Amino acid sequence: MFDIGSFRASTCQGIGRLSVLKWGASIPAGLMLGSPRVLHAAPAAKAKSVIFVWLWGAPSHIDTFDPKPKAPSQYRGPFATIATQQPGVHYSELLPRLAARSDRFSLIRSHVTSQPGHPDAGTVGLTGFEERPEPVQPNFGAIVGKHRGHQGSLPPFAMIGRGIPRDVVRKIDGYGGGKFGKGADPFMVSCADDGTVEIPSLQLLEGLTPNRISDRHEIRSRLDATLRQLDRAGMSEWDRTYQRAYGLIASPQSRAAFDLTQESQATRDSYGQTTFGQSCLLARRLVEAEVPYIQVNWSEYVECMTPNCDFGWDTHIYNFELLQDTHCPIFDRAFSALLDDLQSRGLLDSTLVVAMGEFGRSPRITNRAARDHWSRCYFSLWSGGGVQPGRVIGSSDKYAEDPLTTAITPKMVGTTICDLAGVDTQARAELKVLEGGTVIQELL
Repeated sequence: MFDIGSFRASTCQGIGRLSVLKWGASIPAGLMLGSPRVLHAAPAAKAKSVIFVWLWGAPSHIDTFDPKPKAPSQYRGPFATIATQQPGVHYSELLPRLAARSDRFSLIRSHVTSQPGHPDAGTVGLTGFEERPEPVQPNFGAIVGKHRGHQGSLPPFAMIGRGIPRDVVRKIDGYGGGKFGKGADPFMVSCADDGTVEIPSLQLLEGLTPNRISDRHEIRSRLDATLRQLDRAGMSEWDRTYQRAYGLIASPQSRAAFDLTQESQATRDSYGQTTFGQSCLLARRLVEAEVPYIQVNWSEYVECMTPNCDFGWDTHIYNFELLQDTHCPIFDRAFSALLDDLQSRGLLDSTLVVAMGEFGRSPRITNRAARDHWSRCYFSLWSGGGVQPGRVIGSSDKYAEDPLTTAITPKMVGTTICDLAGVDTQARAELKVLEGGTVIQELL
């Protein structure tokens, strides 16, 4: 492997050593006891659950899943390539575990998007549409959640991460319910590198976490103790908050879904003791609890080196050092473990797993020895849930600048995810979402 030598991102060691932030949020209005009316009785979904892994900040496609070893040095970068399970298909040497498992997922190398900046491209990547004109369209997870409805005490759309994805300026507008309203926003959960899980919506109950609830009397006493503090907000708001929080934490099965201490140490180690690794493990537990849609965010911020951020994939500086020392090893280990774990438990066929960012990175290396934004070509990974594995769909030109084949858009991504999750053409029409979207047939 190429030795960077001069730089070791010790401060990046993790992405795994980030402290858990507590932030205020309300449980979405959809998190109520009882199920809303389902608009359309669609055929059985091929994917009972979806895990959407959001590689926020935009990973370099040419340094990971679309290397160009014959390109000039100012394009190909310092990394060698390695063989995969498919003859003639190579990945970067930084991804040995995934190269060895390439027969379990399909790779798309021909994505394009319409926006070159993070929050704008983030909205397009999560909704299929640009932020303007308003209203903002719903996140793919909000669409699946709206269609499936709320069943039991767990939410239909969960988002695992420190907070709503953002850059230092603003959040992604398309992170949640969009035109469906706040009730369709994701249920936020954060997970630390040691497996500690925090549910921001329960911060009104000081010190209360899912694995510390012993009985309903304790829940009730804690809720009653906070009643006077909430008087100013009005009783109706308190009643709604009480019902939603109680509906979640009163159920032992629901609490157990968030308790990573129930996993063996070997399983937790297999994912890696990193924030991203443990978040992927939590996603698998939520699949077992039959949550329809789980979005796992690599980071809250796109920035990789800005103070108070959490080492996203936005590698305008130290691109090669970060990929070698931090980002690729963490992703390679955690995503491989997720696929292994789902398969060993018989869950992969019924769980759609997708991993991608909002765009790629400039194939030509910059004068800062790194790579900038690149909206004209990037990659995604697809596994399980009706997807045919082991395929490479689309190809890019000799410098990985543009697709040589049909361009795959975010709207096509969302349409395919929703279709596999049971939100078929009629259901999408009834919900008035993803209009004009087409399914990526090559995956099926």
